[in-house]
Amino acid sequence: MLDPTGALAHDEHRRLRAHGSAVQVDVLGVPAWSISDPVLLKELLTSAQVSKDARAHWPAFQETIQRWPLALWVAVENMFTAYGADHRRLRRMVAPAFSHRRITALQKNIDALVTGLLDDLDALAPGEVVDLRDRLAYPLPIAVIGDLMGVPADQREAFRHVVDGVFDTTLTAAQSEANTAALYEALHTLIAAKRAAPGDDMTSLLITSRDEDQDSGSGMSEDELRDTLLLMISAGYETTVNVIDQAVTQLLTHPDQLALLRSGKADWGDAVEETLRLEPAVRHLPLRYAVTDLTLPDGQKIAQGEAILASYAAANRHPDWHGDSADTFDLTRPLKEHLAFGHGVHFCLGAPLARMEVITALRLLFTRFPDLELAVEPAELQPLGSLISNGHQTLPVRLRPTA
Repeated sequence: MLDPTGALAHDEHRRLRAHGSAVQVDVLGVPAWSISDPVLLKELLTSAQVSKDARAHWPAFQETIQRWPLALWVAVENMFTAYGADHRRLRRMVAPAFSHRRITALQKNIDALVTGLLDDLDALAPGEVVDLRDRLAYPLPIAVIGDLMGVPADQREAFRHVVDGVFDTTLTAAQSEANTAALYEALHTLIAAKRAAPGDDMTSLLITSRDEDQDSGSGMSEDELRDTLLLMISAGYETTVNVIDQAVTQLLTHPDQLALLRSGKADWGDAVEETLRLEPAVRHLPLRYAVTDLTLPDGQKIAQGEAILASYAAANRHPDWHGDSADTFDLTRPLKEHLAFGHGVHFCLGAPLARMEVITALRLLFTRFPDLELAVEPAELQPLGSLISNGHQTLPVRLRPTA
């Protein structure tokens, strides 16, 4: 039974690996096969015999969504849950927003956003404790994805609250349902506003494309439009918050590794990739489904229609992949390969943007505040209440020592 609070996640991941490449687990009352072996996980993530379409390939779908707190994760209609031709169709419509040219063009804006956030922090008195998750890790990705999607500034805080609820696995089914209703209300409000007054943003472009192509059979349905916006806003925000949070935490608790950055023996990209490997933003990702009976290398069988859970965090620290030092934060590790952004056709489109945001935040933060330090003992940092999202409730730091 997976712990919904995430309190002892690393111990849980070790237990999963101890059971072999795949083990049956309980995900808030839903049975699934947790895959923690990276070789097997990559194989399943690229197999046409594994689907993300719950409606088509999960017999328990209708019964489960009536009572499961994570129903939204399997019920949305966008490329996250699409399979085959539907996935290719939806991904093709979104991909232009994350082209190399568009992402590169965002660097100057990201620099300015981080600089502005650090300017505000610079005004704090020496020794004052500040929550860096709230003052840097949260507002940066919200601003970036908000600008990209055209979310008005006065609506971004509301989106932050409901997106947090999507990743909170301590909610009851009723609380989760209420959170989903609030999230959809915010999305409907955004869509209506952009239809009435389109702007130079991805939401307006998707609405125009959907409305022009609705009779062609190649465009999005209204539900797919809504859920695509949900995916882009939530995935573009929550995961990046966690990577910034975890990267800062790792560097402050490993001063020897921070010294490598300052001496030029490692770069900020190394810090980001090793953080993504050691502490990925998403621990477990629900769900996939066996399209046919699957026989695993160890002889176990996943029956057609059974659910599969991608346990990325456990796989990233697998000793068969990264040796005896798999649990160690090491910027000089020659192979920092990981599954933090997924693998195969569902690999995260926003990965280059997330990397750019985190690298910029770290580089400018540690340059501005070279004496930055945690304001609590590392063991006092409290994890988010989630078996999915991997971050801290707060990240209290001192930017400068007390005068």
